[in-house]
Amino acid sequence: MSQGKYYLTTPIYYVNAAPHIGHAYTTIAAETIARFKRMQGYDVVLTTGTDEHGTKVERAARAQGKAPEEYVTLISNEFRSQWQKLDLQIDRFERTTSAKHAQVVNKLFQACKANGYIYKGTYTGLYAVVSESFVNDAKPGDIDPETGKPYEELTEENYFFKLSEFADRLLAFYDENPDFIQPAIRRNEVLAFVRQGLDDLSITRTSLKWGIPVEENRSHVFYVWFDALNTYMSAVEGEGLWPADLHLIGKEILRFHCVFWPAFLMAAGWPLPKKVFAHGWLLFENDKMSKSRGNIVRPTPIVEAMGVDALRYFLLREIVFGQDGSFSFDALVGRYNSDLANGLGNLASRTLNMIQQYRNGAIPGSEGTEDIAQVANKAAMAAIAAYEAFNFSQALEQIWTIISAVDKYIVERAPWKLAKDQSGHSQQLLDTTLYTAAEALRITCALVSPVVPHSAEAIWRQMGFKEPVSQVKSEDLVWGRLQLGQKIGEIAPVFPRLDAKPTIQKMQELEEVERNRQAALIGQKPAADSAKPAEARDGHIEIDDFGKVDLRVGEVKHAEPVKGAEKLLHLKVDIGEAEPRTIVAGIALAYKPEQLLGRKVVIVANLAPRKLRGITSQGMIVAASLEGGAPVLPTFIEDVPVGARLK
Repeated sequence: MSQGKYYLTTPIYYVNAAPHIGHAYTTIAAETIARFKRMQGYDVVLTTGTDEHGTKVERAARAQGKAPEEYVTLISNEFRSQWQKLDLQIDRFERTTSAKHAQVVNKLFQACKANGYIYKGTYTGLYAVVSESFVNDAKPGDIDPETGKPYEELTEENYFFKLSEFADRLLAFYDENPDFIQPAIRRNEVLAFVRQGLDDLSITRTSLKWGIPVEENRSHVFYVWFDALNTYMSAVEGEGLWPADLHLIGKEILRFHCVFWPAFLMAAGWPLPKKVFAHGWLLFENDKMSKSRGNIVRPTPIVEAMGVDALRYFLLREIVFGQDGSFSFDALVGRYNSDLANGLGNLASRTLNMIQQYRNGAIPGSEGTEDIAQVANKAAMAAIAAYEAFNFSQALEQIWTIISAVDKYIVERAPWKLAKDQSGHSQQLLDTTLYTAAEALRITCALVSPVVPHSAEAIWRQMGFKEPVSQVKSEDLVWGRLQLGQKIGEIAPVFPRLDAKPTIQKMQELEEVERNRQAALIGQKPAADSAKPAEARDGHIEIDDFGKVDLRVGEVKHAEPVKGAEKLLHLKVDIGEAEPRTIVAGIALAYKPEQLLGRKVVIVANLAPRKLRGITSQGMIVAASLEGGAPVLPTFIEDVPVGARLK
């Protein structure tokens, strides 16, 4: 029975560059949620697409000697092609250059204007003559590289949206809908931003040509977010799917989705989306991936070397969704071998081979072992709850408790010994053992299928099921549903173990090929090798290497011992963000908690989160290590503000 509709979206990806693994991370997570919701019985629609207007796109097209229309089509097709290569099941792919989208944008404009929330005014900024665009990040006196002269100050007519009138309405909405913004840390950031007060927002330009014209005044084109955010509606216009149940986004575009977008919709009198979830950044070698840093990793080489499910599993198991997380080829192969090859793959192989060898490929008659049944039922409920909260890592941890329990169970039962003993008791124990392992594999396979759908389907077919695993519903994930006498299919390895060094080398070589292919696609020269970590040069590092470390001044607001760890302190450190950072520091033998309260310290702010004694540490305190191992914290003579960066 259908649970009704569930409409979710990824961000509408900007086309000033080709897609990379950061884009894939968001889209894979969204598609995993879509699969899980279908398992729960929902009629799911997943939308993604491309944001194709604006100054940056116009510049990128000009730099490649292409018309904007040609350039955006090229990059938009590249995004679509990437999702096809990753076999992501996308229901709607919407482009902001579509005629349908332009109609929806103008419709929203008219609704906001009719309700008195749009007015005509002037915008003043620094202007680049050659590119015919405002340069938002320029300062007075900055030089335009294309002319060698300072940017010109220009004033132009714009339409403005009365965002300033929505601060109280937004705060009331957040209060009435506490789950609208997730996770909690992002909600707090938005609250802090809105409480500071909001300024009216310019939503059109007359200097910009590459955009959607305002129907009532075609000398204006819509500017950036008033255009792009409407894609979530235009993608499903006329289908009765709005409002969206979930917008899945990266944290860098949080305020646009949680402040601008709800305000636009309130102004028009239209329904608001039900939830916005902002995940963290995907870091490479502890640095945020970006085109400007030149450290982009692309998904296709990984898929070609290891398969799409290896990438899906790593991203959703390794990284706590909502937090920043690190990517490395070493960690990818390590996680694959430990969890997939030695875990799920091994359980499937040994279970099905024993059934083939000892029972001629038929599931034996038994109710299974109660202890394993309880483990499986408990893990299934916990995994479903974790999926509901988009806590993929925790869901997979719960699923793997079944695998661990069954592995231990098989070793203890030793079915290979029972098979040699033809007594009735031993053969009954063998039936119970084989059924227990097979039923646990059935539940595990279905539970993990939203994350590794292709591998789960392969195991499912080997177990002898005729209907696809994608048709299994969550209510079927209880013990005892495996049919006795069911014949298993042809057995084949699903996760062959990989040799790390040649696998990583293959991915790096394929990465270079893919990088050059993408560069050639848009007429660029091949970039430097970005996927390989920087090597030491006679023990020295370059200034760019040092620049990757984000050192900040913090003030200790709370300190307490970590239970069971005599060297560790659990600290809350204010570094000028919406909430203090949680940091676990190994300084308990040198400093008592009360000595640290109010003290200024130096924090490595961009260190990947790490769990210590069950506490997720969101950075590291810098300390000098004296002889004997005693740490000493650096201090400041002058008064240094919280959040100041060390350079």
